[in-house]
Amino acid sequence: MTMPMPYYVSPEQMMQDKAEYARKGIAKGRSIVAMEYVDGLLLTADNPSASLHKVSEIYDSIAFAGAGKYSEFENLRKAGIRHADLKGFMYSREDVTGRSLANGYSQSLGTIFSQELKPLEVEILVVQVGADGHPNEMYRISFDGSIIDEKNFAVIGGRAEAVQTFLKDRISGQLPSLKAAVTLCVSALEQTANQKLQPEGLEAAVLDRNRPGRKFRRLGVAEIRQLLSAS
Repeated sequence: MTMPMPYYVSPEQMMQDKAEYARKGIAKGRSIVAMEYVDGLLLTADNPSASLHKVSEIYDSIAFAGAGKYSEFENLRKAGIRHADLKGFMYSREDVTGRSLANGYSQSLGTIFSQELKPLEVEILVVQVGADGHPNEMYRISFDGSIIDEKNFAVIGGRAEAVQTFLKDRISGQLPSLKAAVTLCVSALEQTANQKLQPEGLEAAVLDRNRPGRKFRRLGVAEIRQLLSAS
């Protein structure tokens, strides 16, 4: 009885298959937008769940957003918090930066993508609001560990390319107010979702540089509704 020949897949094909698998998983989710505004950074997500957050605080001036498989980016979020807390405790709070955290995520995701059979179906954002004249920082990290330093705005998950195209045509050189930023982000999400989004189905938070201490603040449903109606 002859034994069947083992099935061979070239390394290049295996990487392509894993990348396609991850992209499909991420595209099933809904988009998240991070945008600079006059007083800091705004993060807006199409998220009907009131308890499963896509946007969260990591440290004093750093926030995290994840798109794709919730359990996977939630584990990454928790790991980031532990890393930031430990580094801040061992050294100083100023040593905890968005750049170092993004680099850590990039290394972890890259290792998993290259060494594990199944890649993580996630795309994440690490953003840090600038203070004392320093610029805001936005880093988009993909499932394969590639990292991109974004300016003005960043989009992950869902129909990210369509959201990016919508925003590029409407972003001017001047930073918008919080009202204008919320309206623009929601409009972009509505155009790609092909439906009107209610405030109850939105998740929004800001990193406000003028806020003492911790910069992260969630926007409640009433505040989102007021910002949208005021515009």
